[in-house]
Amino acid sequence: MKQRAKVFYNENCVGILLKENGKYFFQYNDQYLQRDFPPISLSLPKQKEVFVSDFLFPFFFGLLSEGENKELQCRRLKIDENDFFSLLIKTASEDTIGGVRVVENEN
Repeated sequence: MKQRAKVFYNENCVGILLKENGKYFFQYNDQYLQRDFPPISLSLPKQKEVFVSDFLFPFFFGLLSEGENKELQCRRLKIDENDFFSLLIKTASEDTIGGVRVVENEN
């Protein structure tokens, strides 16, 4: 199953976050790379190549709630507590700490 999300920094689209076959992929879009914008994280420096991981990238994992808040969100949204990607796109699309938002993308 493929899940996709657009990543925004302030109101600028940064790139695409993808989960497919148990792997995670992040790629900056060309427009963001060409502008004088900072990387969204030191662990995800601006580059054209795709980042690949067997786990949700720590930067994005850090946007998730922990403890009781996570349990409440998962119960309310009917999401498995270990489905970090679904939890991310359901909880980090607005009102996040800092300027990064992750918005579900159906395409």
